[in-house]
Amino acid sequence: MTRDLIPLSIKVVSLFTKALRADLLARDTIPGHATLLSMVSKAAGFDNHQHLKATAPAKPDPKLTKALRAFDQNGIMAHWPKQTTVQGLCLAVFWAQLPANTDLSEKDINTVLIGGHSFGDHPLLRRSLIDHRLVTRTIDGRIYRRVERAPTDGATTLIADIKQRRATAL
Repeated sequence: MTRDLIPLSIKVVSLFTKALRADLLARDTIPGHATLLSMVSKAAGFDNHQHLKATAPAKPDPKLTKALRAFDQNGIMAHWPKQTTVQGLCLAVFWAQLPANTDLSEKDINTVLIGGHSFGDHPLLRRSLIDHRLVTRTIDGRIYRRVERAPTDGATTLIADIKQRRATAL
């Protein structure tokens, strides 16, 4: 079982210790771990330990964190992530830059990809856009088209962050 860090802020330590002491004195034995957690939570003003946990800030999505690290401070993709799901998130940034409902040539796609990364492998990005079903192309490879769909929450967050980084860099 993983251990979550749950911040606990106590406004008046004296009242907290008095409530905890009273709860401990009312018992004949030393309480177990779960009971002690509940006692501490109640002394801090929460209904129980679950109530305390519910007030803890949400943990960031690890895939989104890895995707954000793939881009530099200027919003340029600096390296290709290893995990396929993280790659898909990163590709959403390029997908968002492609015009909707428009036939594009390979040159048009390459212009977007080359301008958005620094590791020198735009064919990898182009193929990956197709593999992740973000872009389709004709059998002869002449015409590319963005696949229209709503991005995931993580992709929306990443797109907004990278857009902000690029705007700040200008």
